[in-house]
Amino acid sequence: MEHSTGYAIRQFLASDTEAAVALWEACGLTRPWNDPRADIARSLGAQPELFLVATTVDDADSAASSPAVIGTVMGGYDGHRGWMYYLATSPEHRGLGLGRALVHEIERKLEALGCPKAQLMVRAENAAAIGFYTELGYETNDVLVLGKRLITDTPRP
Repeated sequence: MEHSTGYAIRQFLASDTEAAVALWEACGLTRPWNDPRADIARSLGAQPELFLVATTVDDADSAASSPAVIGTVMGGYDGHRGWMYYLATSPEHRGLGLGRALVHEIERKLEALGCPKAQLMVRAENAAAIGFYTELGYETNDVLVLGKRLITDTPRP
């Protein structure tokens, strides 16, 4: 899906891995206890159609340049709720509606699967992200998220 603002949204490819990890690191989304490459491999093995990237659109006169990954969103659907993870946009490409377009596209894909509700987790101190999602109609739910690590990732340096 190509947009008039110079980017296209498509399904994630394994060859996008290093560019996506670099983007997530630049956006502060990675954590030492999570291996983002393992997260990517698990997503590609589960629901690859719900893992999207935004790329630059090649200039027709510039065969030397290849599209750069400038945004990502990883989705999941468990039959009850849809989830979004790793929504990121390149700092150089913010303000183009790219984040909104990625959210809308993953919502569209989830809804097409019959998903009744989309959810996501945001760190409580990330006021900018909370404001962004609030503008898109997301509301805070009064729930406590509990977790238990089943597999310990060993991130690569």
